[in-house]
Amino acid sequence: MKQFMDEDFLLQSEIAKELYHDHAAKMPIFDYHCHISPKEIADDKRFDNMTQIWLNGDHYKWRAMRANGIDERYCTGDAPDWEKFEKWAETVPYTLRNPLYHWTHLELRNPFGIKDLLNKQSASSIWDRCNEQLNSEGFSCRGIIEKANVHTICTTDDPIDTLEYHRSIKASGFRVNVLPAWRPDAAMMVDIPATFNSYVDKLEKAANCSISDYAGLISAIDKRHQFFHNNGCRLSDHGLDTVYAADYTGSEILAIFTKVRSGKSLTADEISKFKSVMLYEFGVMDHSRGWTQQFHLGALRNNNTRLFNQLGPDKGFDSIGDLEIARPLSKLLNKLDMENKLAKTVLYNLNPRDNYLIAAMAGNFQDGSVPGKIQYGSGWWFLDQKDGMEEQMKALSNLSLLSRFVGMLTDSRSFLSYPRHEYFRRILCNLLGNDVVNGEIPADMKLLGKMVEDISFNNAEKYFNFGSATI
Repeated sequence: MKQFMDEDFLLQSEIAKELYHDHAAKMPIFDYHCHISPKEIADDKRFDNMTQIWLNGDHYKWRAMRANGIDERYCTGDAPDWEKFEKWAETVPYTLRNPLYHWTHLELRNPFGIKDLLNKQSASSIWDRCNEQLNSEGFSCRGIIEKANVHTICTTDDPIDTLEYHRSIKASGFRVNVLPAWRPDAAMMVDIPATFNSYVDKLEKAANCSISDYAGLISAIDKRHQFFHNNGCRLSDHGLDTVYAADYTGSEILAIFTKVRSGKSLTADEISKFKSVMLYEFGVMDHSRGWTQQFHLGALRNNNTRLFNQLGPDKGFDSIGDLEIARPLSKLLNKLDMENKLAKTVLYNLNPRDNYLIAAMAGNFQDGSVPGKIQYGSGWWFLDQKDGMEEQMKALSNLSLLSRFVGMLTDSRSFLSYPRHEYFRRILCNLLGNDVVNGEIPADMKLLGKMVEDISFNNAEKYFNFGSATI
């Protein structure tokens, strides 16, 4: 019987162990998509305790705590920090076979060096030991990032953001690249006219121009796109329930924009047409400046209306959707490709039924210009666990080139999430090791070692090509 989470955790063969310890473990982290705060990095924030750095904002943990019968007061409510931590510690033993059990103990080991299992009995000791380190030298935001051997971080930023904190980080001489990533979702959300119009008013101020018609909207967005480019951005991201690619005419879009700006509600058909034209325009902008675009597809958001009204978005009430993806995604990518305006693209699915759909779709638009130009992105959100990562890599292997994969990201709001890269790398090495043991791929450690190092770091560094992105 193997010991839980020893140095060979998840590594089931000698080949896997060699691949991880000699190749994967040494590679820096290229975290090209996350939701951590650039302000906290700029301020080099220190957290007073583990609840502040570990539990606040973590909807994964909140969902588990609710499922364990923990009152909302200890999740998003006003309970004291220690009591929130204690309730999480009480929940952890019940997360066996949930990825949270693995993540929790990986994050206690790195950076805190704590190998104890977290439960109600150990909670007080672990709380004290972690908090003592959080208040010591080297455990500020920047210190934790450096301990994790992070090379590059891409945050997630709205087009109206000033990017002042990214400039501050750069000016400070921090050795880690912290770059913005463009998330323009709010600029296409015409479902609620009041919300959209409020956003357009803010966009006017950010772009310092008047938006009196649809052309003015696109001009303002493009102006902000250039501003982001000037501040080091080379990457966009869209979080969508599905892709929008409805047919439309220029006159229809003008009329739709005028209608929504007057505060009138749009029909479902009008909403679809407007979102379609915006996705196209975003793609054209990304291509024009040599960016990479990301599409996170398939979330069904804010399912619990009562708690959404009480707590707001991103509190753990989103789930997996089942809208059609293949045809609209094909239509959008094909339109951009036909006009020679298709940027490098990373596609992520949230519904596991779509694994082979996305892997196959990516192959339709590879054009030989860039290795892996259209990427099948790593297991995301509900799929960023052992089974989800393995199945994503199997689909990618079967339909394309795993060797060209740009690898893992944290997609996290926590500075303690970097062990997710370790988790991914161990799973990758074990997958390859098992193939060697089964005689399915050669035991060529030079070939396999390079493949592991590339997927862990090198492919992302080359693919995103942030070397020219300066602030």
